[in-house]
Amino acid sequence: MTRVGFLSFGHWQNVEGSLTRTGGDALLQAIDLAVAAEEVGVDGAYFRVHHFARQHASPWPLLAAAAARTNTIELGTAVIDMRYENPLAMAELAAQADLIASGRLQLGMSRGSPETVVDGYRAFGFEPLDAETDADMARRHTERFRAAIAGEPFAAGNPRMVGTSALQPILPQSPGLSDRIWWGAGTRATAVWTAEQGMNLMSSTLLTEDTGVPFDELQAEQIAMYREAWTQQRTPRVSVSRSILPIFDDETRYYFGLSAQKEQTDQVGILDGAQSRFGRSYVGEPDAIAAELAKDQAVRAADTLLVTVPNQLGPEFNARMLEVIVRDIMPVVDAES
Repeated sequence: MTRVGFLSFGHWQNVEGSLTRTGGDALLQAIDLAVAAEEVGVDGAYFRVHHFARQHASPWPLLAAAAARTNTIELGTAVIDMRYENPLAMAELAAQADLIASGRLQLGMSRGSPETVVDGYRAFGFEPLDAETDADMARRHTERFRAAIAGEPFAAGNPRMVGTSALQPILPQSPGLSDRIWWGAGTRATAVWTAEQGMNLMSSTLLTEDTGVPFDELQAEQIAMYREAWTQQRTPRVSVSRSILPIFDDETRYYFGLSAQKEQTDQVGILDGAQSRFGRSYVGEPDAIAAELAKDQAVRAADTLLVTVPNQLGPEFNARMLEVIVRDIMPVVDAES
């Protein structure tokens, strides 16, 4: 059985047609959608993190608030740009959010992606070390964060306060969080590195490489290489993201009808200096989407499917759309996969 989560970028803009006009709207509606998604049987609520943009930013208040309003749904990120993060502060915030969620956090992170500003992490106070790239810095931050949530001590104790000068760990700790860390990999080589680090794998709707084969085949190859490189005793998790827009009433036909008439194909282009392949969207009647999605090799190879949602259409609309995906599409996909 494939787990299904939604992935919201949290777009907000004060324009005609948008139901999400402000940053406050985006946050409150995201919490409402997490609650509604849990009610219709969705397994996960995931949020994208972007800085200097009209989208979701630092995820901790949102994750904690959603955790307090829900009971069973996974709460995650896809993904946190680790160039911007203080690893020890992040370890405290992540542990607190996970404790509020009773161990439901699934934290996806990465080395970052093209953004609206130049080297924005420098404005946050972070500089790569000599001979270090920003990607290297992101991985260094990740290593320190993972050590902190695993309980590694970092600071000498004050004997007058704690009776010892031994190194002390970050507190609080949240048991099991270390096994729920994911890395967003854009290439096959990065997927292998992710396995070697013992992290779960997140693969989105684009890969920053192209071999000429369809996107789902390239992504399935990435997943296979990841699983082959995995050496940990626990079973790893793998997620893929897809744009799925079912047409099931007049409103969805109004929004997506024209897109459904167009051929849905992969796109190839240059992203951040690399030739990249972007996966197709799935738009149409639920039964047609189910038949096509069942043939998607990467969806079949993953255990978690993250569905990107048009959040500016509001939580009620997106909850109805997710209900159709969970009720009418995924059982067919699972049965045929």
